[in-house]
Amino acid sequence: MGRRGFLASTLAVGGTAALGGRLLYLQGLDPTGRAAKALEQRTRTVEVPALRGEILDINGNVMARTVQRYNITVDQKAVQDFDRNVQQDDGTYKSEKISPVQVVYELADILKMKDNDVKTALDGDSSYHVIKENVTPDVYNRISALDIPYIYGEVISDRLYPDGSVGGSIVGRYSIIEEKVEGTENDVQDTNYSVGIEKVFEEELAGVSGSRTYEISADGVRIPVGEEHIKQAENGKSVRLTINQDIQYFAQQVVKARADELKAEWACAVVMDVRDGSVLALADSSTMDPGSEKFKLEDMTPRAISQAVEPGSTEKLLTASAVIDQGLADPLTVFDVPAQLEIDGQTITDAFDHGAEKRTLNGIIADSMNTGTVLAGKQLTPEQRYDWIKKYGMGEYTGIELSGESQGLVSDWREWDVRQQYTVLFGQGVAQTPLQTCMIYQTLGNKGVRLKPRIVDAIIDTDGTEHKTEVAEGIRVVSEKTAEQCLTLMENVVEHSKTGDAKVNGYRVGGKTGTAEAPSETKAGFDGYTTSFIGLAPIEDPQYLVGITLQRPQGSVYTVGATAQFSQLMEKVLQTYNVPHSTTEPNVLPKFEDKDKE
Repeated sequence: MGRRGFLASTLAVGGTAALGGRLLYLQGLDPTGRAAKALEQRTRTVEVPALRGEILDINGNVMARTVQRYNITVDQKAVQDFDRNVQQDDGTYKSEKISPVQVVYELADILKMKDNDVKTALDGDSSYHVIKENVTPDVYNRISALDIPYIYGEVISDRLYPDGSVGGSIVGRYSIIEEKVEGTENDVQDTNYSVGIEKVFEEELAGVSGSRTYEISADGVRIPVGEEHIKQAENGKSVRLTINQDIQYFAQQVVKARADELKAEWACAVVMDVRDGSVLALADSSTMDPGSEKFKLEDMTPRAISQAVEPGSTEKLLTASAVIDQGLADPLTVFDVPAQLEIDGQTITDAFDHGAEKRTLNGIIADSMNTGTVLAGKQLTPEQRYDWIKKYGMGEYTGIELSGESQGLVSDWREWDVRQQYTVLFGQGVAQTPLQTCMIYQTLGNKGVRLKPRIVDAIIDTDGTEHKTEVAEGIRVVSEKTAEQCLTLMENVVEHSKTGDAKVNGYRVGGKTGTAEAPSETKAGFDGYTTSFIGLAPIEDPQYLVGITLQRPQGSVYTVGATAQFSQLMEKVLQTYNVPHSTTEPNVLPKFEDKDKE
């Protein structure tokens, strides 16, 4: 070999070595990350949504659940022949070429579609086209097993509400809808309509989505034997409510029937266990079905927490408890009640005509006398009256685990005018939600201890582990003795009633009616009434509370109450929980100093 040949050979070997070194540098060491970039370019990641947790009633009945579904989609640009490993009779696998025509037949059989419809769905130049929406996991699994590289399953979730409007505003809903909003760039905006438990416990219910990453070829087709990584989704936790679905349903039927009968604007009911503040029902005469796309905004939140109204005479038990607890009176304390009370230039009257009478506090409450209530309550200073209203939580959020709650309205006592300082004693000049007013009775039924109302019993992990929500420590408002005396006042309201509509066969019951003027929403003054009845049973050992409120019922103020509906609903509750019948007689007290007037 000559010099020239030796030099040429040397250069060739050197060039090959340099090229190999360069390849080693680029592919082995890869300082610029080209391999990673190439891998990134040939992989695709799709989200695997977490399954949203269930919402259950206290007995485990499902009020909301999510089912997993799939949209079957195709990359039309990638439709072509592909190889599929098909298992033979002897257990071995053989590669077979699968044509688009065969795919049409296979998909049509599984999806129960016409061959031509599937063929039409595969033809085209779109990278994303839906062949069929909302198929079950079983159908998706059968299609996935075909290993068709250009067919995909898009995971979707379908939220179901098996009982429709039963507890609908409690359960709530979560959805994104498009709403035209003036002033936005395109006059269209995504709006979250999220309410109820679905909103408040969004973090617990939602879970954490997973992902699926797989390799695709240069033409965008999934590589069946390519590398695949799956990050499992963490499904959401379930929320068990204190709501009893049966009682909720019954309560909704009761208040709807009464609202329809009286052509009321609305009616609502609260059912509660006074011993731990558990809400068994928050019922409305009209409410939303979370699964429906049509609903009224006012039906999205239970009115027992969203509507602040004047409570009327149900507030008289608050006043009575205050004067009793401060040692200013007891149920048999006698007051000289005039036919009408003139005080500080104001005239206070009652709903019925009467002469001057010597009434016991029991008689004042039993016949719901404004005059006598003011005589008893004026022993408290205006500041004390305000303080007692606040002690019972009026003007503050109750803390129930729902969105949309009103805190009501209690103005500072320094802002009260001459009349308001007296009307607050019988429930006018203040605004409270029906639930807030019920908490007065919960307190008295619970031996003077006010609790926070609760509507969530437990959060349940996906493995079944339960995390019970603790009953918050209560606040003592009145002494146990005062509470007991107030229960006697309530029982006498029912026992002295001329109709006896509120009585429940076999049980001692106590409660109080309420009637207040409803402020007009369109003009100054009033244009109707708010009527109510709140009661406890068994009154000798209170366990359950039922409160019913009607807004603007039509008819005589004397016939538009809710005592009979209270009786219906309370009887249902007592029977549901197998509460034993009362074995003692009612504690009936006189209404007058002179017992002969009874």
